[in-house]
Amino acid sequence: MPRERGEKVVATNRRARHEYTIEKTYEAGLVLSGTEVKSLREGRANLTDGYAYIDGGEAFLDAVNIPQYLQGNWTNHAAKRTRKLLLHKEEIVRLSHAVSAGGYTLIPMKLYFSDGRAKVEIALAKGKREYDKRQTLRERQDKREAERAMRSRNRLGD
Repeated sequence: MPRERGEKVVATNRRARHEYTIEKTYEAGLVLSGTEVKSLREGRANLTDGYAYIDGGEAFLDAVNIPQYLQGNWTNHAAKRTRKLLLHKEEIVRLSHAVSAGGYTLIPMKLYFSDGRAKVEIALAKGKREYDKRQTLRERQDKREAERAMRSRNRLGD
């Protein structure tokens, strides 16, 4: 059987772009058990409450919900366990300095399979204030209205 090719997205954290300003993203591997991989291949995961942290020179992903595998038995995994992230040492040091300086947090953006291997995209992010969120929504709405006006104007000109 040939190996998988390409990228298959399992879950995305859509709320993150609304709640945080994304500074930089990193791709990290995940240390998973067998039933976790099977559950992910079925497309079952939730990143909404998840976060990453660095402890003792290692990166971890916490509060990400990967439900138990339905056909699993006593070897099934815990749904919200802490999972180790696989990053280069320089990346871990860089992230650690940014988070310890204050104001930044690590959040999971996307969980996917890349060439058959489970990966997570984590972002170095800064929390938005309430007025920043409202301003972002207003800008998006203004942009949509301008595009609608241009489309209707172009249709009338034809």
